[in-house]
Amino acid sequence: MDILKRLQEHCRNIPEQPAIVSETEQLNYRQLEEYSNALASYLTASYGKSKEPIVVYGHKNVFMIVCFLACVKAGRGYCPIDVSVPAERAAAIINEARPSVVLMPENAKFMAGESETINLSQIQAICREGDAGPDADAWVKDGDTFYIIFTSGSSGTPKGVKISLGCLNHFLDWAVELGIPSKEKRGSTFLNQAPFSFDLSVMDLYTCLACGGTLWVMTKEVQGDYQKMFRLMEDSDVKVWVSTPSFADVCLADQKFAQRLLPSLRVFLFCGETLTNRTALQLQERFPKAVIVNTYGPTESTVALTEVKVDRELAVNENPLPVGRVKRGSAIEIWDEQGKAMPDGESGEIILMGDTVSTGYHQREELSRKSFFMCRRNDEVLRGYHTGDSGYLKNGMLYYLGRLDRQIKLHGYRIELDDIEQNLLRLDRVKSAVVTTNERDEKITGLTAHIVYDRKVEDGRQEARRMKEELKEFLPQYMIPKKIRFLDSIPMTANGKVDRKMLQGAVR
Repeated sequence: MDILKRLQEHCRNIPEQPAIVSETEQLNYRQLEEYSNALASYLTASYGKSKEPIVVYGHKNVFMIVCFLACVKAGRGYCPIDVSVPAERAAAIINEARPSVVLMPENAKFMAGESETINLSQIQAICREGDAGPDADAWVKDGDTFYIIFTSGSSGTPKGVKISLGCLNHFLDWAVELGIPSKEKRGSTFLNQAPFSFDLSVMDLYTCLACGGTLWVMTKEVQGDYQKMFRLMEDSDVKVWVSTPSFADVCLADQKFAQRLLPSLRVFLFCGETLTNRTALQLQERFPKAVIVNTYGPTESTVALTEVKVDRELAVNENPLPVGRVKRGSAIEIWDEQGKAMPDGESGEIILMGDTVSTGYHQREELSRKSFFMCRRNDEVLRGYHTGDSGYLKNGMLYYLGRLDRQIKLHGYRIELDDIEQNLLRLDRVKSAVVTTNERDEKITGLTAHIVYDRKVEDGRQEARRMKEELKEFLPQYMIPKKIRFLDSIPMTANGKVDRKMLQGAVR
């Protein structure tokens, strides 16, 4: 598939079909094509034919998608930053991406450094008054970067995962058939729950556009008002649900979340974190007409590359649930610490290979060499990636066991605990900081920071509140520890390492 040519076809064949719909605005396929062409032409004329990425800053505005497509039609990858990202972290991403221009399809303040900015009113004027735009020769090519999504880095600096047009197209060849056939998804409404700076959104956004569907975007404000969210859901006619399992859990807490609320819903697509048996069984009871699909894959694999339909038999008999079989064009092996492939049933590091593996990290050659490699399998040369995830294969089915290092998934977000610790140590009073996970029923529910101050803490609760407010300058909300404990010293093991097990046990 070629997603950009597919969109051209939609513009010709279904021009008035709504492509992107929010609570307050919408764009059809004709507008999406014409507006992105006009903006692409402006970008090329104003900033030349450089391959450097363009940052797009905003949150769920329908013109964000116009900006994404305009960037790649101008021959450049785009880098999305959501408005919820703290200013200092956004500045770190700007420093890594080094864009000459930042598109801002949102009325929000943003420190773009030395980069030029184009705001919403300017974007709208260009789209509605510009010319037809560059022809297909100017578009990003198969091996060019289509988007860059920044994830948490162990040094405290986020790292940008580059995904090429070829990776995205191969992913879409597979993703359009997930759960139900692509022909049944044509013209359907897809739920967009994740922000566009989170790679899960790629599964709903581009799968929807490839199918000629309507993307129903849900803002963070709507997600924070459950009564309003359910009212809007009732009118949405959503057929394909894409989210983290945690978001489904939030919805399941309300008895209204059932087939009667969403009579058209036919498939749940889950990625980003562990799907529990309890969640799967509840969904099967509430939505008897829907298929549940569990998938797995890090950002570096272009969202996901395994799938399994979770029926009642699987949900009752398999605990934990498997994450699926690998898609065509990809392969999975389990390696030990020496890089030797492990036999069926034995655990080790999950190694991914195939046509959707990232081309590397933006401006991080050393880290790319460490994480990515080339290999030959079945007379094909494939890109490979060290996930750092633990798992095992059983008759071709992959089972995920967790992180080999200290990287975790919380509410669908990939987080490196070292990242949080590095930022805690930036606070003046902090001498030592260790972050551990809070768990219930073998699921991570939050984070605890164990802090040693350079002075005595008189009021721990007040100090914890103040620290959380300070952390908002450096970290997004989902990375700020729920609990903060003040200690006189950090416990150590006999070999001189931090005793994380003791710390974690202290908060249970």
